[in-house]
Amino acid sequence: MTLQIGDLAPDFTLPDQNGDLLQLTSLRGKRVVIYFYPKDATPGCTKEACNFRDRWSSFKDHEIQVLGISKDNASSHTRFIAKQDLPFTLLSDEEPCPVASSYESYGLKKFMGREFMGMMRHTFVIDASGRLELIYWKVKSDSMADQILADLAIS
Repeated sequence: MTLQIGDLAPDFTLPDQNGDLLQLTSLRGKRVVIYFYPKDATPGCTKEACNFRDRWSSFKDHEIQVLGISKDNASSHTRFIAKQDLPFTLLSDEEPCPVASSYESYGLKKFMGREFMGMMRHTFVIDASGRLELIYWKVKSDSMADQILADLAIS
């Protein structure tokens, strides 16, 4: 089943970079951006995180919560946040990545002739009522935040 705009976003509870649990439904009433990414501190993932960081004031001014999700653990997230000065929350969805799977963002990948299970770079915008507002199956890591803001008509 493919997630579609208008579907209720799959709920989850995951630990953040501090080990505190965050439940998606606790953010109802706010718009939420969830971006799935493969690995902390890799080139593409750093570009994507820094694009969100650089556009953070626009998200914050419009009370949009940004959540990055990878299978990295809390200590990896803490280092990544500190090194890149990231102002938003990173969540850990460790293998077998049940949350990413529910968002169709974990599965078989191919790279340099190898096949393996991994996190896919997908992004979702959830409206204040908890429904999928925008879905990005193809993500440009260096401009994802810009694309979301443009699509939401936010400068």
